[in-house]
Amino acid sequence: MTEKGKDANIGDLVKIKTAKEEIQGILLESPEAGVVLIKLDNGYNIGISRDNILEIKVVKKEAIEKKKEETFKLSHKKPVIDLIITGGTISSSLDVKTGAVKWLTSPGELFKFYPEIFEIADIRVINPFMKASENMSYEDWRKIAKLAVKSLNEDNVKGVIITHGTDFLHYTSSALSFMIQNLNKPVVLTYSQRSTDRGSSDAELNLYCAAKMALSDVAEVMLVGHASINDDFCYAMPGTKTRKMHASRRDTFKVINDTPIAKIYKDKIEILKSYNKRKEGKEAKAKLDDSFEEKIALIKFYPGQNPDILNYYDKQGYKGFAIEMSGLGHVLTEGKNNWIQVIKELVKKGTIICAAPQTLYGRLDPFVYSPGRELEKAGVVYLKDILPETAFVKLGWVLGHKDWSLEEKKKKLLENISGEFNERLGEEFI
Repeated sequence: MTEKGKDANIGDLVKIKTAKEEIQGILLESPEAGVVLIKLDNGYNIGISRDNILEIKVVKKEAIEKKKEETFKLSHKKPVIDLIITGGTISSSLDVKTGAVKWLTSPGELFKFYPEIFEIADIRVINPFMKASENMSYEDWRKIAKLAVKSLNEDNVKGVIITHGTDFLHYTSSALSFMIQNLNKPVVLTYSQRSTDRGSSDAELNLYCAAKMALSDVAEVMLVGHASINDDFCYAMPGTKTRKMHASRRDTFKVINDTPIAKIYKDKIEILKSYNKRKEGKEAKAKLDDSFEEKIALIKFYPGQNPDILNYYDKQGYKGFAIEMSGLGHVLTEGKNNWIQVIKELVKKGTIICAAPQTLYGRLDPFVYSPGRELEKAGVVYLKDILPETAFVKLGWVLGHKDWSLEEKKKKLLENISGEFNERLGEEFI
């Protein structure tokens, strides 16, 4: 560092004054000699030419603490939670040398950032892989499900937490909802939108609330995270009825066509709806059912779309399609791009085609208008008020059961297996 800011070190919170403005951020290691690099509170990194800097003032020394990893041991006096770390912002911290993030993979590293959860439970860390959620596939869902079932069936484990990236988290929560049958204890997926180095991080409250639910009596697959933009409480949300609805807000996940399971405060849990209760005893063992057919597609219908997209996938060996149709469940049924004939031909050869609503809110109803009746007659399976992503996952899980007949598979698609349908859907959910 030059005379301008000679007392400032990497990791300090600094205020940089130029002729035009004052900028505050975490001082990072800069790859260029003539530039000072800082991380702003909004998470972005910016470089400022040293020639334009009038003053660098230290606001806080070591704002990002460079502690050595703590030696961590289980107390053997608290309830045990297994923490499966798979990646995402909640499992990372700022690297002051690069301005990027690095993974947290050990209890000692986690303890530095999330000490509160260690006050209420012994945390055993399991780290199968570290991936951004967009890089995951059904194979990763199967790995997570297998690890979760193993933990759930250990007598001393009270519950399981899974940390995960936000963007495709609702696919994983849906997959676990089907792949873990006879659920006996809580399975909680949690996340953060903002990293631990930011003052507005949602990570600590989300993880603490996740731990509270993992110790609760609620034996469900749940997402737990901020209920609002404030740090007041979190929601526990059903795994098959929740969706990411905002790119950056802390309360990004919303329950669609249903209600949250609970509100979680630091000092209490307020139950909002009925739930499956924790099961005890030798017979109460979770079962792994991770069958999955990868040759499926989620297709969003748009006006004028050619049904050849279905033929293209069919030639690639695809076994089923989840189609995002209009609110009530329509696609083109007249003119040169009529979908009816292509659907009939595919259904006749054993392909399963199911419908989910693009509108997200509300329920499909093929019997209001004639196009819906035609499509239903052609063989489309209407999946009520299901989320499109859940429809995709459920289709893959059902088709993965090779021993089920075609009719059994269609029946299973219409069966409410993991709360994916809300049979009492009313105006309050719109």
